[in-house]
Amino acid sequence: MHPIEMLTRRREERRQFMLAARRYGFTAAVLGLTGGFLTDRQAMAQTMADEEAKQKAAKVTMLFATEYKIEDYVKYPVMQAKYKDNIETQSKGQIYCKLHPAGQLGIGAALAQKIQAGTVQGGAVSLSNFSPYTPVVDLINIPYWCGDNQRFANLVTSKAWNDEITPKVMAKGYKPLFYFTVDPRTVATRKGYKAVKTPADMQGMKMRVPPSKLLQTFYRLAGANPTVVPWGETATAIKQGVADGLDPSIAALAVFGFSDLLGNISYIRSVPDAQMFAANAAWYQQLPADLRTAFDAANEQTQAETFAQIANARTESMRILRAGGCAFYNPSDAEMKQWVDTCGEQRKEYDEFKIQFAGSMAAFDGFKKAAETKGPISVPDFKL
Repeated sequence: MHPIEMLTRRREERRQFMLAARRYGFTAAVLGLTGGFLTDRQAMAQTMADEEAKQKAAKVTMLFATEYKIEDYVKYPVMQAKYKDNIETQSKGQIYCKLHPAGQLGIGAALAQKIQAGTVQGGAVSLSNFSPYTPVVDLINIPYWCGDNQRFANLVTSKAWNDEITPKVMAKGYKPLFYFTVDPRTVATRKGYKAVKTPADMQGMKMRVPPSKLLQTFYRLAGANPTVVPWGETATAIKQGVADGLDPSIAALAVFGFSDLLGNISYIRSVPDAQMFAANAAWYQQLPADLRTAFDAANEQTQAETFAQIANARTESMRILRAGGCAFYNPSDAEMKQWVDTCGEQRKEYDEFKIQFAGSMAAFDGFKKAAETKGPISVPDFKL
């Protein structure tokens, strides 16, 4: 399909969605969109009635928010509609999950703060945006030790992680539901800027970063000038040349509409572009024991389904980015060695972070061992 035709179709779908949301309610519109019956008035009316009945019959209602549109899962593996279904099915209708996608209740660090405060019961936010409120998760942003998909999956499903990290996250007001990654971070540069093949290419580069001290350290070691820019302002910063590049995964660059702004994407595989589904800890703890068990089962199920969606989402994202004029670069083994030597976890500049977040250098080595030990989830790594 021609890009203009695709854009026109998306705008029409969005218009239909907003009309349905006003008439039948947002949740019914979400289900109509994912089910393909958005313009069927009879089906939409029945869906609205069914959802109202389900919420009324449930013992607990959970407001769950993300910054992603429901349909984004095809290019970015946040499985919101599936998550809602899993929760309601596992709890036998005792928990009703009301979705608030597309940034309705905030994005990035602002949404993380709302989850912590209990304004919403749960949501999906990147670990980098969680880090100002629960700094311990920034551990994953030490480069070149758990950036690959399989190593990250091994780490976050390990006993070491759940024994040591999860209690610290809980103490900050969050109940981690599950972690996942959408592939490693890249170095993506604006149109008219060179491709970044090695750290030498980053000398003096204005690099947009999230509010993660570790990522700022990483890019300073590479020679760049890291600048914290709120996520909602990043596209404007790239467009205006305030920033020369940014570092999300391939899927994130596609889903947030950067395809027309970027010239080159380098797959440097530094750290995971990781997310956490989290609930407000106090809300979770007050659930009856049987509902906590059902809730936990739904989260485990959705985590496995999310990891399984990564490859499909990446393929679609690369198609979108190439259509916008982006070129991809996969560093050679020799070039990857330069990245690891210049910025890798062995650098002494990371020692203070290892001690702060892991507790000790020995504890960090234990996490490294966990990342290298095959866990219950299998997820293929990827090279361009």
